[in-house]
Amino acid sequence: MARFRHSRHRNPGAGTGLISAFLALCLAPLCASEESLNDIKKQPLDDLEERRQSIENELSQLARYSLRSGVGQLGFRSAGNESPDTLESFQIELGEEVLIDTIVLAPAIWRDTKTGFRADGFPLSFRIVAGTGSDREGATIRSYELDSQDTARLAPFVIPCENLVASWVRLEATRLSPRAFDGKYILQLSEIMLFNGEDNVALGKPVVTSSNHNSNSRVWIPKFLTDGSLPYLMDAAQGSQSVSFVSTDIEDTATITIDLEAPHTIEQINLHVVDQSDTVPQAFAGDFGFPYHLQVVGANEADFSDARLLLDFRRESIFDVSPVVMKRLQPTTSRYIKLVALEPYSFERVDERREKHISSRFGFAEIELYAGGKNVALGRKAVSALGPDHPVRSVAALTDGNNLYGKILPLKEWMLQLSKRHDLELELPLIEAELNRRYEQQKTNLRILSWAVAGLLAGSVILVMVDRFLRQRAVFRTKERIAADLHDELGANLHAIALLGDLAQQAKDSPEKLSQHLERIRSLIRRTSEAAKNCTNMLDTPGLHEDLIGEMKRSARRITTDLNHELKFVNEEQIERIKPKKRIDLFLFYNECLVNIIRHSHATRVETCLSADNKTVKLTVHDNGTGLPQNTKFTVPPSLKRRAKLIGGRLFATTPENGGTLITLQMRLT
Repeated sequence: MARFRHSRHRNPGAGTGLISAFLALCLAPLCASEESLNDIKKQPLDDLEERRQSIENELSQLARYSLRSGVGQLGFRSAGNESPDTLESFQIELGEEVLIDTIVLAPAIWRDTKTGFRADGFPLSFRIVAGTGSDREGATIRSYELDSQDTARLAPFVIPCENLVASWVRLEATRLSPRAFDGKYILQLSEIMLFNGEDNVALGKPVVTSSNHNSNSRVWIPKFLTDGSLPYLMDAAQGSQSVSFVSTDIEDTATITIDLEAPHTIEQINLHVVDQSDTVPQAFAGDFGFPYHLQVVGANEADFSDARLLLDFRRESIFDVSPVVMKRLQPTTSRYIKLVALEPYSFERVDERREKHISSRFGFAEIELYAGGKNVALGRKAVSALGPDHPVRSVAALTDGNNLYGKILPLKEWMLQLSKRHDLELELPLIEAELNRRYEQQKTNLRILSWAVAGLLAGSVILVMVDRFLRQRAVFRTKERIAADLHDELGANLHAIALLGDLAQQAKDSPEKLSQHLERIRSLIRRTSEAAKNCTNMLDTPGLHEDLIGEMKRSARRITTDLNHELKFVNEEQIERIKPKKRIDLFLFYNECLVNIIRHSHATRVETCLSADNKTVKLTVHDNGTGLPQNTKFTVPPSLKRRAKLIGGRLFATTPENGGTLITLQMRLT
């Protein structure tokens, strides 16, 4: 069974802070789920804008998907299946127990005419199984269920592991996806990488597959799953451009020597081929300058008197060369490393006289030598007896850590950056869509607010105009009330004073009656003076008409002194509920009725009745005079109409069958 423990006999490598951060980020979900979308919708606008800026800044620092072109190995493809539920697997045989902290799956990529580049044959459902020794069953380390969006990814698929010690690792695909050109269900990958720190322990290891591709094509071979050949070009977003070193025509054996300045146990060599992807199409094949037969030797003496062979590599075809050729070396402690082109790269060229010649070249974009997961050749001096074609193509470019696109990243960091780019490029559109939705909502709210402000301004203008109109009407009503009060109150009192004066004149021979009439005249004059002083706001006059029934009785005695006047009140407790303003207006209306009877009716008898119930108040004044004038437009005196209007009551004036005039006023109690 797979064991999870710390390994003491292998050094996992001291990972940098950046790599540790990438590994932590890879523990997060690898695709945008409904839950993450809901989380985005819950975030404040400022946080979303800050997150978008953060993603854009981070993307500008991450390696880009630059895909290789030309001809080369692809990886491995299983046999075609009719059902997606067919089990297919790849197993990496490590040969010894190794500590693994990260597994990386590089997809095989094809060109979709509709959507562009995308993965082909990446499993929809799979698990990682690992074991040690003779245990062939192993234990499931991770299981994944992916959607079509994630299986179409260009980026590597990163699987973090924790303290996994295994001598073999197997990928079992339980649900396959269809390949592009015929719809057959397959398992297809470009590379499987197993990292112990910075070291890809799967490099060059044998692969056992559950089925084989039935084609004779040399591009789908099991060993290509662990040969270090990837579908990407090293295109970091950092560093400076460096032009590859390429020799002139080679006549003797071509060599490149690197002084590491101290002995190191070299375990791996990475050879970055001469950059050809700067033109479309490429001017040369992807193996330009790469020898057909290459040896790598190491020594601790500068004259290589103690030289030992570290690598003997013969390439049989173009499929043995990729943008970065990664090879395991026999672990040997050496200070000096020499690359010997026993059979250099050759090609046919035509000179100015159109004569054909065979030319040979030897060169690379970079040479990396790894010891303990670190490139110990970086910045070290490289020497070659071969002159460059151009002064720009310096031998120093072989160890400067840069290629045509910039900085050369360690393999693990490169894969993690591409995987992180994939996650961020999935998240960014979701954030931008949510921000656009929020911005549209803000625009809508702004339009609504603009209309609301316009409505408020229009409403304010209308309110100002209505207020002005109401103020003008109030002024008019105030003037009208003052005029009515002066007419009704003062007119009634002055008329009463005139009547009492006539009575006093008649009683001049009777001192006692004369004194009474004069006293009543004096009282009316005082009352008239108070009324004139307070007629602009009779409600503020203390005690005025608080006793409506008593006031009506006293007024009847003063004005109808020489008439027979019958005054009746019904439901006096309801009458007392009449509001002060209504009470004043009702009293003045009653006075005006009596004055009109005295002035115009020639009546000898008056009957008055004031009644009230829960809702209405009714006042009737009936005299036996000459009645209303006939065949006239206005049958009701204007003064009574004006007072009835101020009261808000309904006024009726009729001539009963028994003669005279009947005035009826109805108004609401409250």
